[in-house]
Amino acid sequence: MPDKMTKLATRMVACALLAGFALGLIGCATVEEAADEGEPAYIPDQGPAQEEPEPTAKEPAEEGATAGEGEAPAQVAESEPREDTPPADTLAEVVVKAKVRDRHELIRDLVSEARTLLRDVELRYVFTGKGRREVLRGRPVAFALWSETTQKWTIAHVEIPRPPIKWKPGGRPLQFIASAPGFTVRHVKGTGAERLMFAFSRNGEPLKVYGRKFPVFDNDLLKKKRWRAVVQTAKPIVYLPFTQDTLDPLFVSGGREYLLATANKAIAELRLAKVPSTAFPGELLADAVPAEVITTLAVIEQTDDTDFREKNEDAFNEVLSQYGLKRDEAYRYSVSRAQAVGPMQFTDRRGNGTYSLVVRRCREARLDPNFERGATDLLNAMKAAICLFDIELTQMAPEIREAYRANKKVLGIFPVAAYNGGPKNVGKLYRVIQKMRVDLADLRAPGEQSEDQPVSCPCLWSEGPAGVYPLPIPKYNNENRWYIEKYQTILSAF
Repeated sequence: MPDKMTKLATRMVACALLAGFALGLIGCATVEEAADEGEPAYIPDQGPAQEEPEPTAKEPAEEGATAGEGEAPAQVAESEPREDTPPADTLAEVVVKAKVRDRHELIRDLVSEARTLLRDVELRYVFTGKGRREVLRGRPVAFALWSETTQKWTIAHVEIPRPPIKWKPGGRPLQFIASAPGFTVRHVKGTGAERLMFAFSRNGEPLKVYGRKFPVFDNDLLKKKRWRAVVQTAKPIVYLPFTQDTLDPLFVSGGREYLLATANKAIAELRLAKVPSTAFPGELLADAVPAEVITTLAVIEQTDDTDFREKNEDAFNEVLSQYGLKRDEAYRYSVSRAQAVGPMQFTDRRGNGTYSLVVRRCREARLDPNFERGATDLLNAMKAAICLFDIELTQMAPEIREAYRANKKVLGIFPVAAYNGGPKNVGKLYRVIQKMRVDLADLRAPGEQSEDQPVSCPCLWSEGPAGVYPLPIPKYNNENRWYIEKYQTILSAF
């Protein structure tokens, strides 16, 4: 079947080219940009994302920014007449100056318009074969495109391979069929609900993507190859992956505030429920993990290592802007190739994985027992992450736990290492630190690198007589080393 579909797709692409369609080519585990993404979580008892209420027009991060922007009300009478005051028998001219809208407000409006526009757009499903050989050919996706020149919207349809294929930037290009006469279409990144993005242009003008409609399929029906039922039960979600056109400083700051507020709410609910800590008997779970530490995971888990190495903090800002723009909808559909789901990237192997373990071991937290629903809800997922931190701290050596208790943010590198790769990575990290001859009590938050003698990171920072200085982390697990580096870098933002 794959060979047949490949040949069929090739023929259709060729036909599309001749017709004037453009074919674009581009030559828990942390989400990777090279995402051969899995199927997004299908939640039967939850309505489609596009039915959710729109974000409120005014958000905490925007209140300060809008102060003073509006015109003061026109005064009806003045205490003293001015020289240019018209006679009493004539009407005074009143000039009303329109408020200049900020960029983030315009972006939010365009995203809202695109969402409304796409709700009524029908996705174009194509079946091939007959009878028992009938197959759903691909996955249709619709994009809402905005032209700054004409100030008009256009809908473009693209069909991508189904199931999601293995794709990496610079590798074999993604084949697709574009129903967009007169457009140039180029695949930019991703293959799944969270990250799939294309670039569109017409007559030399790059069009801005402010909305995308993507169908989520029922995995059980896919496995049974009940293609008509797959289409009938598909949940079209209107969801916008990150684009540079939606990046704005107020979304970045708003995302930071939103994540921290959600983490604090998670801790407050755990405190109200008086959930006990297993790592620190006699203490509350709410006191075991600082809100800032858990908050970092919602960013780290969605930041690709390569992206971080190339862009550093800018890579975090792109993720934060998603949270600022989309709030609780952000990264709900994130699925890694290891089948890690949601903003905190939890896994659950047929009900026997990490998430189910946390639900069983942390009963007082009253976590949602449904994996797909619980892992994709940020507040619930943050509470689960706090529980997991506590469980993993319990398994660590007493000297690590005591050092962590005294300096939770800096020594958060240990539960963070476990969160990324399990308890084994904690042992490896601790042995590496011992070989570095660094006392855990001397570890500090990152400082400034010396311009004369810069050190290649990932690093740990230790305090000595001359101040805080960096020490490269010897190789033991490359992904884990970079995970720790990302944690230390983003922590300062909170």
